[in-house]
Amino acid sequence: MNKDYANPEEYGLADLLCCAASREVQDNEIVFAGTGLPMVAIMLAQKTHAPNLKLIFEAGTLDGRPPEIPTSVGDARCEMGASRASGLYDAFSIAQRGYVDLGFLGGAEVDEYGNVNTTVIGDYLEPELRLTGSGGNPDINSFAGRTVFIMVHEKRRFTERVSYITSPGWRVKKWPGGEFVHRRELYGAAYRGGPSAVISTAGVFRFDDESGRIYLDTCHPGKTPQEIREMCRFDLDIARVSGETLPPTREELHFIHEVLDPEQIFIPRVKPPST
Repeated sequence: MNKDYANPEEYGLADLLCCAASREVQDNEIVFAGTGLPMVAIMLAQKTHAPNLKLIFEAGTLDGRPPEIPTSVGDARCEMGASRASGLYDAFSIAQRGYVDLGFLGGAEVDEYGNVNTTVIGDYLEPELRLTGSGGNPDINSFAGRTVFIMVHEKRRFTERVSYITSPGWRVKKWPGGEFVHRRELYGAAYRGGPSAVISTAGVFRFDDESGRIYLDTCHPGKTPQEIREMCRFDLDIARVSGETLPPTREELHFIHEVLDPEQIFIPRVKPPST
């Protein structure tokens, strides 16, 4: 069945990112959500193709089913329809025990092996910029079966080596020697998975199963593979581009703007073109 995809003038970049992230969710999964666009994306999946997913809000609400988007993971609306309203201890204990299939995270920097930095830019002791810190980033990234990062795309953010590894990617340092090894070797029996995608404001990126190296999967409308490669500080693999990122459907836009986020807390509504 042909889907009713929206025209370019009907949606904005935030809509595109939200829908691309939503499509990473599979039905019947347990998904860990932080505040912001990931919440909209997961709830969109719940309203469309994944009605049986179990949503864990980071502050501790389990299997919440609020009718509209909460303003944060600590909003009381997260508890509506929930199986349990608890706290951080329970939420992260569930992740630690290996029950979380997918986590959505953000980042300031990412390198070609999916190491992500949310801690500091420059030297740790004498930084150029102190960032927000790890929060639950390394925990979710380590405990979930796979993780998806949503990021603004700037050349300085897609770097050959991050200033600080907040969340380990597919090749990380093994101490005390400091040599880079594959995540499977470092984690051993605790290995569950790792970064599966980066959704940036330029395209969707994935990771090679064996090498762990990032590659470009789809380009957002208006971007070319060559242009996106120039927006990275490493030699981005563009040989595996599968096409253009699918636009939102009109059904998805309806749920985003009429049901989940009518007050435009996280995703602004695109103004219709003037006639």
